Amino acid sequence: MDWARDLPDWPHADASRRVRHRPHDWHVQEWGTGPTLLLLHGAGASTHTWRDLIPRLSENHHIIALDLPGHGFTRAGSVSRLGLATTAEDIAALCADQNWQPQALIGHSAGAAVALDLATRLPGTPAVIGLNAALDRFEGMAGWLFPMLAKLLALNPLTAIAFSAGGARLGRARNVIRATGSTLSEEGLAWYSRLLADRAHVDSTLQMMSRWSTDALLDHLPEIESPVLLVTGDRDTAVAPEVSDRAAALLPNAERIRLDGLGHLAHEEDPDRLCDIMLGWLRGKSF
Repeated sequence: MDWARDLPDWPHADASRRVRHRPHDWHVQEWGTGPTLLLLHGAGASTHTWRDLIPRLSENHHIIALDLPGHGFTRAGSVSRLGLATTAEDIAALCADQNWQPQALIGHSAGAAVALDLATRLPGTPAVIGLNAALDRFEGMAGWLFPMLAKLLALNPLTAIAFSAGGARLGRARNVIRATGSTLSEEGLAWYSRLLADRAHVDSTLQMMSRWSTDALLDHLPEIESPVLLVTGDRDTAVAPEVSDRAAALLPNAERIRLDGLGHLAHEEDPDRLCDIMLGWLRGKSF
Protein backbone atom coordinates (compact mmCIF):
# COMPACT_ATOMS: atom_id res chain seq x y z
CA MET A 1 0.00 0.00 0.00
CA ASP A 2 1.30 3.42 -0.91
CA TRP A 3 1.30 5.87 2.03
CA ALA A 4 0.65 9.01 -0.02
CA ARG A 5 -1.86 7.43 -2.40
CA ASP A 6 -3.84 5.03 -0.21
CA LEU A 7 -3.66 6.28 3.38
CA PRO A 8 -5.73 9.50 3.14
CA ASP A 9 -9.07 7.67 2.86
CA TRP A 10 -8.09 4.63 4.98
CA PRO A 11 -10.17 4.10 8.14
CA HIS A 12 -9.03 6.45 10.93
CA ALA A 13 -6.20 7.84 8.80
CA ASP A 14 -6.16 10.94 11.02
CA ALA A 15 -4.76 8.72 13.81
CA SER A 16 -1.97 7.28 11.63
CA ARG A 17 1.72 7.91 11.91
CA ARG A 18 4.89 6.24 10.71
CA VAL A 19 7.38 4.86 13.23
CA ARG A 20 10.78 3.80 11.94
CA HIS A 21 12.20 1.20 14.28
CA ARG A 22 14.49 -1.50 12.97
CA PRO A 23 13.98 -3.70 11.19
CA HIS A 24 10.58 -2.39 10.03
CA ASP A 25 8.93 0.87 9.01
CA TRP A 26 5.72 0.67 11.07
CA HIS A 27 2.24 2.06 10.46
CA VAL A 28 0.74 2.91 13.86
CA GLN A 29 -2.62 4.38 14.84
CA GLU A 30 -3.29 5.83 18.31
CA TRP A 31 -6.36 7.11 20.15
CA GLY A 32 -7.59 8.01 23.61
CA THR A 33 -6.23 7.96 27.15
CA GLY A 34 -6.32 5.46 29.99
CA PRO A 35 -5.10 1.87 30.25
CA THR A 36 -3.29 0.90 27.06
CA LEU A 37 -4.75 -1.73 24.74
CA LEU A 38 -2.62 -2.98 21.83
CA LEU A 39 -4.58 -4.34 18.84
CA LEU A 40 -3.04 -6.94 16.51
CA HIS A 41 -4.83 -7.93 13.30
CA GLY A 42 -4.63 -11.31 11.57
CA ALA A 43 -2.74 -12.49 8.49
CA GLY A 44 -3.79 -10.67 5.34
CA ALA A 45 -5.60 -7.86 7.18
CA SER A 46 -4.57 -4.43 8.51
CA THR A 47 -5.61 -1.83 11.08
CA HIS A 48 -8.83 -1.37 9.12
CA THR A 49 -10.22 -4.52 10.77
CA TRP A 50 -10.72 -2.55 14.03
CA ARG A 51 -12.44 0.44 12.39
CA ASP A 52 -15.87 -0.05 13.99
CA LEU A 53 -14.56 -1.02 17.44
CA ILE A 54 -12.26 1.97 17.91
CA PRO A 55 -14.92 4.57 18.89
CA ARG A 56 -16.04 2.51 21.90
CA LEU A 57 -12.68 1.02 22.86
CA SER A 58 -11.07 4.46 22.93
CA GLU A 59 -13.68 6.05 25.19
CA ASN A 60 -11.82 4.98 28.33
CA HIS A 61 -8.62 3.45 26.97
CA HIS A 62 -5.42 4.41 25.19
CA ILE A 63 -5.63 2.38 21.98
CA ILE A 64 -2.68 1.42 19.78
CA ALA A 65 -3.24 -0.45 16.53
CA LEU A 66 -0.47 -1.33 14.12
CA ASP A 67 -0.05 -3.10 10.80
CA LEU A 68 1.97 -6.30 11.17
CA PRO A 69 5.28 -6.33 9.25
CA GLY A 70 4.68 -6.26 5.50
CA HIS A 71 0.93 -5.82 5.92
CA GLY A 72 -1.03 -2.74 4.98
CA PHE A 73 1.23 0.29 5.35
CA THR A 74 4.02 -1.31 7.42
CA ARG A 75 7.08 -1.97 5.28
CA ALA A 76 8.97 -5.10 6.32
CA GLY A 77 12.69 -4.54 6.66
CA SER A 78 13.51 -8.25 6.46
CA VAL A 79 11.34 -11.15 5.33
CA SER A 80 13.31 -13.38 7.71
CA ARG A 81 11.53 -11.53 10.57
CA LEU A 82 7.98 -12.45 9.50
CA GLY A 83 7.58 -15.59 11.63
CA LEU A 84 5.54 -15.76 14.84
CA ALA A 85 8.35 -15.43 17.40
CA THR A 86 10.31 -12.80 15.45
CA THR A 87 7.17 -10.71 14.92
CA ALA A 88 6.49 -10.79 18.66
CA GLU A 89 10.13 -9.88 19.36
CA ASP A 90 10.00 -6.90 17.02
CA ILE A 91 6.72 -5.61 18.47
CA ALA A 92 8.11 -5.94 22.00
CA ALA A 93 11.14 -3.88 20.93
CA LEU A 94 8.82 -1.30 19.34
CA CYS A 95 6.81 -1.06 22.57
CA ALA A 96 9.98 -0.46 24.58
CA ASP A 97 11.18 2.19 22.11
CA GLN A 98 7.85 4.03 22.18
CA ASN A 99 7.42 3.59 25.94
CA TRP A 100 4.14 1.74 25.44
CA GLN A 101 3.08 -0.40 28.38
CA PRO A 102 0.00 -2.35 27.25
CA GLN A 103 -2.22 -3.61 30.03
CA ALA A 104 -4.03 -5.82 27.52
CA LEU A 105 -3.43 -7.22 24.05
CA ILE A 106 -6.30 -7.92 21.66
CA GLY A 107 -5.44 -10.14 18.71
CA HIS A 108 -7.45 -11.65 15.89
CA SER A 109 -6.54 -15.00 14.32
CA ALA A 110 -2.75 -15.03 13.78
CA GLY A 111 -2.65 -11.75 15.70
CA ALA A 112 -3.94 -13.64 18.75
CA ALA A 113 -1.00 -16.04 18.52
CA VAL A 114 1.35 -13.05 18.33
CA ALA A 115 -0.43 -11.51 21.33
CA LEU A 116 0.09 -14.63 23.48
CA ASP A 117 3.77 -14.80 22.55
CA LEU A 118 4.15 -11.05 23.05
CA ALA A 119 2.57 -11.21 26.51
CA THR A 120 5.57 -13.24 27.69
CA ARG A 121 8.00 -10.60 26.39
CA LEU A 122 6.41 -7.48 27.91
CA PRO A 123 6.77 -6.22 31.49
CA GLY A 124 4.16 -7.52 33.91
CA THR A 125 1.47 -9.93 32.83
CA PRO A 126 -0.71 -8.13 30.27
CA ALA A 127 -4.12 -9.65 29.69
CA VAL A 128 -4.82 -11.23 26.30
CA ILE A 129 -8.06 -11.38 24.32
CA GLY A 130 -7.92 -13.76 21.36
CA LEU A 131 -10.63 -13.53 18.70
CA ASN A 132 -10.89 -16.74 16.67
CA ALA A 133 -7.29 -17.38 17.66
CA ALA A 134 -5.13 -19.28 15.14
CA LEU A 135 -3.43 -21.53 17.68
CA ASP A 136 -3.54 -24.87 15.92
CA ARG A 137 -0.57 -27.02 15.11
CA PHE A 138 -0.44 -28.76 11.75
CA GLU A 139 -0.38 -32.51 12.29
CA GLY A 140 0.70 -35.38 10.08
CA MET A 141 1.00 -34.69 6.37
CA ALA A 142 -0.30 -31.12 6.81
CA GLY A 143 2.62 -30.48 9.13
CA TRP A 144 5.09 -30.58 6.28
CA LEU A 145 2.84 -30.10 3.24
CA PHE A 146 1.28 -26.73 4.18
CA PRO A 147 4.55 -24.95 5.09
CA MET A 148 6.18 -26.41 1.97
CA LEU A 149 3.38 -25.16 -0.31
CA ALA A 150 3.36 -21.75 1.37
CA LYS A 151 7.12 -21.49 0.98
CA LEU A 152 6.98 -22.41 -2.69
CA LEU A 153 4.26 -19.81 -3.24
CA ALA A 154 6.20 -17.17 -1.35
CA LEU A 155 9.41 -17.85 -3.24
CA ASN A 156 7.69 -17.47 -6.61
CA PRO A 157 7.46 -13.75 -7.47
CA LEU A 158 4.67 -14.51 -9.93
CA THR A 159 2.39 -15.65 -7.10
CA ALA A 160 1.85 -12.19 -5.63
CA ILE A 161 1.37 -10.80 -9.12
CA ALA A 162 -1.28 -13.43 -9.86
CA PHE A 163 -3.10 -12.76 -6.58
CA SER A 164 -3.08 -8.99 -7.07
CA ALA A 165 -3.67 -8.94 -10.85
CA GLY A 166 -6.69 -7.03 -12.03
CA GLY A 167 -6.72 -4.47 -9.24
CA ALA A 168 -9.36 -4.16 -6.53
CA ARG A 169 -12.28 -6.47 -7.28
CA LEU A 170 -15.13 -6.92 -4.81
CA GLY A 171 -16.00 -10.36 -6.21
CA ARG A 172 -12.61 -11.78 -5.30
CA ALA A 173 -12.76 -10.25 -1.80
CA ARG A 174 -16.29 -11.60 -1.33
CA ASN A 175 -15.15 -15.12 -2.17
CA VAL A 176 -12.18 -14.93 0.20
CA ILE A 177 -14.29 -13.60 3.10
CA ARG A 178 -17.12 -16.04 2.45
CA ALA A 179 -14.61 -18.89 2.78
CA THR A 180 -13.99 -17.80 6.40
CA GLY A 181 -17.65 -18.16 7.35
CA SER A 182 -18.19 -14.39 7.63
CA THR A 183 -20.48 -12.00 5.80
CA LEU A 184 -19.33 -8.39 5.53
CA SER A 185 -20.91 -5.23 4.17
CA GLU A 186 -19.89 -3.89 0.79
CA GLU A 187 -17.78 -1.29 2.58
CA GLY A 188 -16.02 -3.97 4.60
CA LEU A 189 -15.35 -6.01 1.46
CA ALA A 190 -13.93 -2.94 -0.28
CA TRP A 191 -11.09 -2.63 2.24
CA TYR A 192 -10.08 -6.27 1.72
CA SER A 193 -10.44 -5.83 -2.03
CA ARG A 194 -7.85 -3.06 -1.95
CA LEU A 195 -5.47 -5.15 0.16
CA LEU A 196 -5.83 -8.15 -2.16
CA ALA A 197 -4.95 -5.92 -5.09
CA ASP A 198 -1.68 -4.83 -3.47
CA ARG A 199 1.26 -7.00 -4.53
CA ALA A 200 3.52 -6.13 -1.57
CA HIS A 201 0.77 -6.89 0.95
CA VAL A 202 -0.03 -10.26 -0.67
CA ASP A 203 3.64 -11.18 -0.95
CA SER A 204 4.28 -10.40 2.72
CA THR A 205 1.24 -12.45 3.76
CA LEU A 206 2.62 -15.43 1.83
CA GLN A 207 6.08 -14.89 3.30
CA MET A 208 4.53 -14.82 6.77
CA MET A 209 2.67 -18.08 6.09
CA SER A 210 5.84 -19.76 4.89
CA ARG A 211 7.57 -18.99 8.20
CA TRP A 212 4.63 -19.59 10.52
CA SER A 213 4.85 -22.16 13.29
CA THR A 214 2.93 -22.26 16.57
CA ASP A 215 4.86 -25.26 17.93
CA ALA A 216 7.01 -23.36 20.45
CA LEU A 217 4.09 -21.20 21.58
CA LEU A 218 1.79 -24.18 22.14
CA ASP A 219 4.47 -25.98 24.11
CA HIS A 220 4.69 -22.98 26.45
CA LEU A 221 0.95 -22.28 26.90
CA PRO A 222 0.92 -23.88 30.39
CA GLU A 223 3.58 -21.33 31.45
CA ILE A 224 1.67 -18.21 30.33
CA GLU A 225 0.36 -16.53 33.49
CA SER A 226 -1.63 -13.76 31.81
CA PRO A 227 -5.41 -13.76 32.13
CA VAL A 228 -6.72 -14.85 28.72
CA LEU A 229 -10.14 -14.63 27.08
CA LEU A 230 -10.67 -16.71 23.93
CA VAL A 231 -13.72 -15.75 21.86
CA THR A 232 -14.89 -17.74 18.85
CA GLY A 233 -17.66 -17.54 16.29
CA ASP A 234 -19.50 -20.81 15.70
CA ARG A 235 -19.51 -20.24 11.92
CA ASP A 236 -15.74 -19.82 11.67
CA THR A 237 -14.56 -22.05 8.81
CA ALA A 238 -10.98 -20.72 8.87
CA VAL A 239 -10.09 -21.72 12.44
CA ALA A 240 -12.35 -24.24 14.17
CA PRO A 241 -13.69 -23.14 17.60
CA GLU A 242 -12.26 -26.37 19.03
CA VAL A 243 -8.78 -24.87 18.55
CA SER A 244 -9.55 -22.33 21.28
CA ASP A 245 -11.07 -25.07 23.45
CA ARG A 246 -7.79 -26.98 23.36
CA ALA A 247 -5.72 -23.85 24.03
CA ALA A 248 -7.94 -22.83 26.95
CA ALA A 249 -7.44 -26.25 28.53
CA LEU A 250 -3.67 -25.66 28.51
CA LEU A 251 -3.61 -22.04 29.65
CA PRO A 252 -3.57 -21.63 33.45
CA ASN A 253 -5.92 -18.61 33.52
CA ALA A 254 -8.18 -18.78 30.47
CA GLU A 255 -11.88 -18.19 29.85
CA ARG A 256 -13.91 -19.19 26.80
CA ILE A 257 -16.86 -17.57 25.05
CA ARG A 258 -18.60 -19.01 21.98
CA LEU A 259 -20.79 -16.77 19.82
CA ASP A 260 -23.65 -17.95 17.67
CA GLY A 261 -24.08 -16.77 14.10
CA LEU A 262 -20.64 -15.26 13.56
CA GLY A 263 -17.64 -16.34 11.48
CA HIS A 264 -13.91 -15.75 11.48
CA LEU A 265 -14.30 -11.96 11.24
CA ALA A 266 -16.81 -11.83 14.10
CA HIS A 267 -15.53 -8.45 15.30
CA GLU A 268 -16.27 -6.91 11.90
CA GLU A 269 -19.66 -8.58 11.56
CA ASP A 270 -20.95 -7.49 14.98
CA PRO A 271 -18.57 -4.94 16.52
CA ASP A 272 -20.98 -3.83 19.25
CA ARG A 273 -21.46 -7.39 20.50
CA LEU A 274 -17.72 -7.95 20.60
CA CYS A 275 -17.11 -4.61 22.33
CA ASP A 276 -19.69 -5.48 25.00
CA ILE A 277 -17.88 -8.76 25.69
CA MET A 278 -14.35 -7.39 25.64
CA LEU A 279 -15.03 -4.23 27.65
CA GLY A 280 -17.03 -6.19 30.21
CA TRP A 281 -14.22 -8.70 30.63
CA LEU A 282 -11.57 -5.97 30.85
CA ARG A 283 -13.59 -4.14 33.53
CA GLY A 284 -13.64 -7.37 35.51
CA LYS A 285 -9.82 -7.38 35.32
CA SER A 286 -9.69 -3.70 36.38
CA PHE A 287 -8.54 -2.47 32.96
